[in-house]
Amino acid sequence: MITTKQQPVSVGEMIVTEFLEPLGLSQDGLAKAMMVSRKTVNELCNNKRTITVDTALILAKVFGNTADFWLNLQKRNDIWNAMHSPKRRARIDRVQPIQRT
Repeated sequence: MITTKQQPVSVGEMIVTEFLEPLGLSQDGLAKAMMVSRKTVNELCNNKRTITVDTALILAKVFGNTADFWLNLQKRNDIWNAMHSPKRRARIDRVQPIQRT
C-alpha cells in the first residue's frame, strides 16, 4: 500500500477555502442551503464530522458538483489517516493475504 507523506486536502478545508470564502458564504448560510443545523456545518468545516453519502449528495446539489467529488475527498483522507496512525498501520501490516491455490 502506497500513500503520500502529505495529508490530502480535508473536506473541511475544501468547503471553507474553495466554496465558503470565494462565495462570501457563512457557515450559517451553508447550513440554511443544506437544510441542516449550523452545528453540522461547523463540524464538517472543522473536520469533526465525516461525509456520508447523504451529505455528499446534499453538498453536490448545493455547490453544483458531484457526490463522488465529496466522497473521494473523504476516502482519500480516511485512507491517509489509517496509514499514518501507528496503531492502525500496525494492525493493517499484520494481516496476511489469503493464499490462492
